[in-house]
Amino acid sequence: MNRLCKFLLLFPLMLILVGISVPVYAAPYDGYNYSWWGDPEPAPVPYLPVKQIGGEQLSSGPFKSPEDLFITADNQIYVADTGNNRIVVLDEQASVIQTIDAFVNGNKADSFSAPQGIFVHSNGHLFIADTGNKRIVELTKEGELVRVIGAPESDVLGGNFVYEPIKLVGDSAGRLYVVGKGVFNGIMQFDSGGKFSGFMGVNKVRYSAADLFWKRVMTKEQRSKMVLFIPVEFNNVDIDSEGFVYATTSEAFSDTPVKRLNPSGTDVLKRTGYQPPKGDIRFRTGGTRPGTSAIQSVALDRNGIYSILDSTRGRIFTYDREGKLMYIYGLLGEQVGTFKTPTDIDMLGDKMIVLDKGLNQLVMFEPTRYGKVIREAVINNDIGEEEKSVEKWREALRLNNNLEIAYLGIGKAELRQGHNYEAMKHFELGMHTQYYSRAFERYRKDFMWEHFGKIAAVAITAVVLLIAARVLIKRRTAEPGVVGMGWYTIFHPFNGFWELKFERKGKIWFALLLLLILSLLYVLKRQFTGFIFNPTVNAENVNVLDEIKFIVLPFFLWCIANWSMTTLMDGEGKFKEIVMATAYALIPVVLMQIPLILLSNVITIQEGSFYRLLESIGFLWFFGLLFVGMLTVHQYTVGKTVITMLLTMLVMGIIIFLGLLFFSLAQQMLSFAATVYKEAMFRLGEG
Repeated sequence: MNRLCKFLLLFPLMLILVGISVPVYAAPYDGYNYSWWGDPEPAPVPYLPVKQIGGEQLSSGPFKSPEDLFITADNQIYVADTGNNRIVVLDEQASVIQTIDAFVNGNKADSFSAPQGIFVHSNGHLFIADTGNKRIVELTKEGELVRVIGAPESDVLGGNFVYEPIKLVGDSAGRLYVVGKGVFNGIMQFDSGGKFSGFMGVNKVRYSAADLFWKRVMTKEQRSKMVLFIPVEFNNVDIDSEGFVYATTSEAFSDTPVKRLNPSGTDVLKRTGYQPPKGDIRFRTGGTRPGTSAIQSVALDRNGIYSILDSTRGRIFTYDREGKLMYIYGLLGEQVGTFKTPTDIDMLGDKMIVLDKGLNQLVMFEPTRYGKVIREAVINNDIGEEEKSVEKWREALRLNNNLEIAYLGIGKAELRQGHNYEAMKHFELGMHTQYYSRAFERYRKDFMWEHFGKIAAVAITAVVLLIAARVLIKRRTAEPGVVGMGWYTIFHPFNGFWELKFERKGKIWFALLLLLILSLLYVLKRQFTGFIFNPTVNAENVNVLDEIKFIVLPFFLWCIANWSMTTLMDGEGKFKEIVMATAYALIPVVLMQIPLILLSNVITIQEGSFYRLLESIGFLWFFGLLFVGMLTVHQYTVGKTVITMLLTMLVMGIIIFLGLLFFSLAQQMLSFAATVYKEAMFRLGEG
């Protein structure tokens, strides 16, 4: 018994020693993260709720519809308790330190009216967005009035302008950045003297093509009756230690719901992640909680890490400095750790505090081991602690093997340490072509210097062999054979296609062989093209039949459509001749595949224009040969050849449509026959 008691006493200490946190609550939802493909994949939960602060727990009385939250550098929590017209100050342990609901203004008692925003300057002064009184109130830390900043005055503001400040932040120079309710011109900027100096960071109006078209054709009166196109208003702001303002909007289908504005109002937020930092990538269009994420707030962590709050589903998405998604947690609901109407978030050290207006409480989250190692890995990577960063990323991979940013983080550390080949492998696993290309460029340079002699010898030998083969072939063949005829045709298309048709030098078996070779080469291309130019294909998952049908079916569809069309337009080409001409025209595309595969494995992204140029040359050459081939086979004029080729593509579309219609009808008929058969069997069984 004594041993059991000792073990129970030592158990929490053992947990602390091995670094395992003891959450108060389990997460009432499954964790997930988005892959490079944009698919949600299961992941450990990064944060767990440990404390709910509200109701009678507060010595000041419960919150009532609180709207804003601010946490100072010394971990004091300020809450704009909107419904109670007060500011509540709590310490790190969520005990009430102070309540400010009134102050002396000109020897008179004054109070707040539905304050919706709170910001605490580094000098300790409080700035309160006193929304109902349409003003900003600056107080000392003790609650004494410093000044009142009223509504802005400027010619740029219309006569109908209504000033209702809801959120605000300030910078080290004393400037204030204020979000106003229903203000679509951007964030209002006040100088250190409290004078309005203009707007910054106005959102752009987005038009659809249909909107622009109708605006062009409508009369002035009709346009006046249309819904006005106005920019989206900001709904929250925060500011980082460098003075950049983070601002959020709840605009649907936006890729930029969070912005990092420099002093001139330009968005400088990095978005180099797999998807833009906008919350959920996949979402329902119906059912429970449909639609895109509606970003309500942003919380800044250290080293460029930031989190955004989605009010549609109550989720928190955390990104690193470059906009790469680190983890996701949170959910709307009625259980512990879920929210009803989350309105604001902020960081308390490594903890996350969520203000839930619907439940009138604060919810404190602590990182799990998974969340902690990812956060520490990102921070170590940002401050250049490569070894510590790699150690944390490897630990994160042990917890979630699908975490692609972990491979990316390890790859970046390997790259900085000069381990280029290892970096390439990790960047490939992390699905990042840009960094892979950078590592590959360094690896290629080292490889060239190390093996320059061997590479030069191989290149010289290859050139000599090619010249020798060329000379040998010239001596042995006076007349071109089947292969030589194909080679001759691509360089002398008019004579070549003429001889294929009228001197019968074309061979149908060779044409079909070309088609087979091209199909196989496309399979090889899908499997062996370099990662930089083929990141989406996993060689193990390439379906050979799928690849072949995308070559063979269009080829014969073209031949059948062209033969059908030219038969009605006095074309002299037979179906066999159309097949041969089309197949011989494909020779440049066939010849380009091996060089393209080889080139894709030895060049970087910056040199990718050579790859695309070579590929374009192959296709342009093919189209040119196809044109001459059709002109020669059918004995058309240039104009008539162009028309018949365009009509051929139209007929191809009609054939595809009829084919799909046929299969759809056939499927319905089979379904009907199966139903009749089952009904008949059922009746016979009853009889």
